[in-house]
Amino acid sequence: MSGLTVGGIDIPESELVEVFIRASGPGGQNVNKVASAVQLRFDVRGSPSLPEPVRATLLATARLTRNGVLVITAQRFREQERNRADARARLADMIRRAATPRKIRRPTRVSKATKQRRLDSKKRHAALKRGRTRPMD
Repeated sequence: MSGLTVGGIDIPESELVEVFIRASGPGGQNVNKVASAVQLRFDVRGSPSLPEPVRATLLATARLTRNGVLVITAQRFREQERNRADARARLADMIRRAATPRKIRRPTRVSKATKQRRLDSKKRHAALKRGRTRPMD
């Protein structure tokens, strides 16, 4: 595989470090002898490929090591190649989400009719409770 391209951001193969490890969980004797799980490491802080806003978002939201390295462990599948593709897809998804700008929330005002309905409801409730008290002698 030759690097990773996500929404106009090209990450060369040299920035991705893949380490193959043994997967945990079921798999019989095979799990003890085959390194099918993949640990994908990507240096978010030191990558020249990432635009600054994407880097800032990833540094703020992703779980990174102290050195700013993102570690993704993929072990869903029994084949090394599928786990490798899964790890890269997860990295691409994280970068894609970091690259999409957040929608700015514009606060809305409560309408006069809504305020009036709320006050009327409070008055009805208060009158109902007032009606439950004992009459004075």
